[in-house]
Amino acid sequence: MISAQQPPFPNKIQRTMDCQSEEETCEEQYDPENCSCSSEHAESDTGSPVTLKILQNWVPRVSHYFDKEHYTYAGHQIVIQESIEHFGAVVWPGALALSQYLESNQEQFNLKDKKVLEIGAGTGLLSIVACILGAHVTATDLPEVLENLSYNISRNTQNLNMHKPEVRKLVWGEGLNEDFPLSTYHYDFILATDVVYHHGALDPLLATMVYFCKPGTVLLWANKFRFSTDYEFLEKVCNIFNTTILAEFPESNVKLLKATVRKN
Repeated sequence: MISAQQPPFPNKIQRTMDCQSEEETCEEQYDPENCSCSSEHAESDTGSPVTLKILQNWVPRVSHYFDKEHYTYAGHQIVIQESIEHFGAVVWPGALALSQYLESNQEQFNLKDKKVLEIGAGTGLLSIVACILGAHVTATDLPEVLENLSYNISRNTQNLNMHKPEVRKLVWGEGLNEDFPLSTYHYDFILATDVVYHHGALDPLLATMVYFCKPGTVLLWANKFRFSTDYEFLEKVCNIFNTTILAEFPESNVKLLKATVRKN
């Protein structure tokens, strides 16, 4: 049983979900009475997660390409090429939130010389930030996303004095022991952002998290919560791992969580 300082959500949560049109809104009720994540932050005396706002690290630039976005993290300009063809090739708010948090909390989460695995890396923004912060990064995603992912990571890290990042295919729940045998691969941090939404791969995603999260590994997961399935997945994570909410970004409905393996 997780020892919870306070439940992460009120007894009844009413939230606005994403709908097909901007004018249309739909609301859904969720009762997370069995979800028992604790709340934690280094500077908080109340035991509550810190409330933050995603900063405007997006930097406007004149560009002939509508699909390129410019960001600044850890003193470096990062240029990201997006694609409208795949969900995984767009920068979602969870990646911005976790990139900002890692940049601002380097003493709490020191990535220098650490082995970091990002699952569902998408455009690669977070992996690039982790690389800038000194980590040995392996960025993974589905095969159809890898070309754009590799392009973004290469163009933003090739001229920097840092550990060279690696890009690899990872299909959640498939071939984990063959492609990433535990005898060879151990990671200090697992990063995941906006990997949970309205899709059918949540059980393989959870199995992938469990596979890679071993004693000594820290899972950092940032997600925009849209649907009841998102909260149900959170409940499953809380039931398996020691889970704390580090920060919340209310204006974007993003929650940032830390999870570690329970000690026997």
